[in-house]
Parts: sequence; structure tokens; C-alpha cells
Amino acid sequence: MLIKRKSIEKEESQRTMPRGAASARPPRKPKFAPVTLSEQDGVRFLHFGTEWVQGAMRIRKPDWIELEYAQQMMAWMLFNDQPQRIVQLGLGTGALTKFCYRHFPRARVTAIELNPSVIAICESMFKLPADDERLSVIEMDALDFVENRANHGTVDALQVDLYDATARGPVLDTPEFYAACDACLAPHGIMTVNLFGDHPSYAKNLKAMRFAFEKVICLPEVHDGNIVAIAFKTAPALDFPALYSRALQIVEATRLPAKPWVNGLKAGN
Repeated sequence: MLIKRKSIEKEESQRTMPRGAASARPPRKPKFAPVTLSEQDGVRFLHFGTEWVQGAMRIRKPDWIELEYAQQMMAWMLFNDQPQRIVQLGLGTGALTKFCYRHFPRARVTAIELNPSVIAICESMFKLPADDERLSVIEMDALDFVENRANHGTVDALQVDLYDATARGPVLDTPEFYAACDACLAPHGIMTVNLFGDHPSYAKNLKAMRFAFEKVICLPEVHDGNIVAIAFKTAPALDFPALYSRALQIVEATRLPAKPWVNGLKAGN
């Protein structure tokens, strides 16, 4: 997200209302930007009709997380190596969803995406697996999902990456939204959020998260302004020797660069 590259292909997206039961409030009426693609150096990029990157996939390694900020979104792994339920708000290219589906075979993995064209392009161009007993990709509003009481207290890891074509900040950023995210988490659940540091939305989102969560730590900035915030429902005891040991296990099992995550937690604590 938020890396500038020129789009070379354009397809008109469909204007479709999300599936599911109507909520108490009037549903949002989304007008989606075109879903577009580009490729460079063996990497396929997703755009919403602009040069801003919404996700990426290395074509020869479709289950690898290509972008550094997206790798940081997995920093919750430092605290939980056996999640039962993982939820992604905003599908992007499905990078996080595919990675979690592959590396946590005992977990239920759910992705929530409002734009049906994003789901379709992930299936056709980004190797998104078909739904099964562990994987569910649901076309609906992320706000409806987190406000649904059936989801409260059920999520171990919540990954939030909700940007539109303007890339000016998360499209859901209120204290009420983050309070609903907190409500979805299990007692020791963790949320990671992709923020844009060089924009007023950054301070707004941090303030809203700190209203809702016991502890929020931001990792160092990567790419063109991406900052990943880690929000804890229950403030953790930060045992850094243990976290570095866990980081080594993550590197050996997944090849993700987990040691810098611990460095970032130490710096941001």
C-alpha cells in the first residue's frame, strides 16, 4: 500500500452492494474505483485506477508476503504462535490471507472485502485459494463485521488495511470503529493496522486506537510512509529476550524478518 507505480492496465469495476443482512443503519453505497494491475521485475501490483499500490505478489512465490509493511502486519506472531481465528479487513492482493492460510493450518482465516472486483481479481490474478472449511472470503463492509456481536471475543489476530483509491488514510478510523475492533478480539487478541505516517490521518488513527486499546506500539516507518501500529486488547509483558527467541523461530519457520519487529517494539515502547 502507498507505493507509487504507474498502472498499465485498467478494468472497470462493478458497482455492487455487499452481501449479508442489512444492518440497523442505512448501508453505505460504495462507488468503486477501477481495479488495475501492473507488473515489474517479476512482481504483480494491484491498484485502484491510480499509481498507488494496494498490494503486491511475486509471481513465482504467490504465498510469500512481498511488501515490507505487509510483513510487519504479521508482528502479532511474536505473541501468539497458535491462533485459532485470524481476520483480515481489506483483502488487497490476499497476501496476508494466503500466508496465514498456509502457515497456520489449525486456524480459521477470514478476509472481509467490500469491493467484489477485488475478490475476483485476487482469485484470477493473485492465486487466492477457494473457500473451504478454514478459509472464508466474505464480501461485506468491514464496519458491519466488527459491529456484529457474533464476532465479538472470537478473533486472535485482526489485520486492518482499509484504503481506497485516494490513499489518504484508512477509510474507517473513528474511536467507535476501533472500539468495535477491540470488542472482536479474544482476551489476549492483537490488532495490526497499516497507517500512513506522512498524513494527518496518522495522528487521528493513533488517538482513536489509544482510546480503544490498552496498549498501542508503532513500528518504524517503511516504504513511502507506511507505519504499522500494533494494538493489544490486554497490555503485554514485553520480555525482550523471549521475544527475540520467538523472532528466531519465526525466521526459521517462515523466513519473515522478525528480529527488526522486536527492535521496533523496543524502540516504540
